[in-house]
Amino acid sequence: MFARYRYRIEPTTAQREALARQFGCCRVVFNDAIRVRESLRGEGRRLSDSEIQTRVIALAKKTSEREWLAEVSSDALIQSVRDCHRAYRNFFDGLAGRRKGGRAGKPRFKSRKDTRQSFRLTRNGFKLRENGRLFLAKVGDVRVRWSRALPSEPSSVTIIREPDGNFFASFVVERQAEPLPATDQEAGVDLGLTTFAAVAMTGGAGPRVVDVANPRFLKSKLRKLRRLEREKARRRRGSGNREKTRQRIARQHGEVARSRLDHHHKVALDLVRDNQAIYIEDLHVAGMLRNRRLARAIDDAAWAQFGRVLAEKAEYRGRVVHRIDRWHPSSRLCADCGRGSGAKPLEVRVWTCEGCGAVHQRDHVAARNILAAGRAERENACGHHVRPPSGQAVVDEAGTAPGSA
Repeated sequence: MFARYRYRIEPTTAQREALARQFGCCRVVFNDAIRVRESLRGEGRRLSDSEIQTRVIALAKKTSEREWLAEVSSDALIQSVRDCHRAYRNFFDGLAGRRKGGRAGKPRFKSRKDTRQSFRLTRNGFKLRENGRLFLAKVGDVRVRWSRALPSEPSSVTIIREPDGNFFASFVVERQAEPLPATDQEAGVDLGLTTFAAVAMTGGAGPRVVDVANPRFLKSKLRKLRRLEREKARRRRGSGNREKTRQRIARQHGEVARSRLDHHHKVALDLVRDNQAIYIEDLHVAGMLRNRRLARAIDDAAWAQFGRVLAEKAEYRGRVVHRIDRWHPSSRLCADCGRGSGAKPLEVRVWTCEGCGAVHQRDHVAARNILAAGRAERENACGHHVRPPSGQAVVDEAGTAPGSA
């Protein structure tokens, strides 16, 4: 399996200028590839990907308008054009229904005003030195903060400049799965806002439910972010002080994103270590974000990111993550008798079953129902009969008797 390992890099002033040149050239080549495709489409013509690449790189370097493309690594330019080809392929596959997941949007032009810039290099454009430095073509040896060792030789590296001005190197490496010892415990996870997750686990007399607190990292920074946004609004556009304030805002958002990702990794690791199978709802987070009243809280929880982190860790450790249908009435069913209680507003956190009289906490009963539904679906998927076997039709089947019409 492939994974990404990301490290902070510390380029010198001259290397920062070389990286800025590389970012700009890759952006120009990407935009030129879009222009060529759109112009050919308007004329009713079509060229292969290799012919478009030749136009926007090899032939463009011979012109006076694009001769400065020769000052940067050609490998990064080629990868930028391939990114454009892949973006168009994803767009058309989404229209044709051949792409898994949601539809990809039409490729758009990149702007030099984008605060996040990146380019990718294959093995032809970078090399790991014995002294721990990272050699980048047309840039030189860059210092890397090695927080952990790479499991294998990287196949590519992406150089990223974040909005706060920091630089990172993201390596793609292949690593072997390290399965954990098998366990009989399973868990159902109900994601929420009051608590980040309610986890129902098997074992003992019945499922026990544990709450995972929601740190609300963005909410804790809102007061400072609002003050900085007001300060930025008072600065003159294009001034150095406005840029300094923008970087301070970006640093605050970067701290929020890193803290949230660290929290997701820790929660996912605990679930994967203790449970052989984890059941979670297949939430449509993009649709839920249309709720203006809860959009910020949902975005702060980042359920989609947590689902990706959980799936990656489960695959690496030999565990199973099974997704339950989002329309499953997990919070409406009594986990004891199975009686439905009907739809309830979000303000109702505790309710009593009319059938057996059991008192349920909304998130806890949802986690228990997710666990039960996931175990039932997983058993059926492993070979159990979903429906009774078909038999020979009997004579007295339901139908219309002759002459009765």
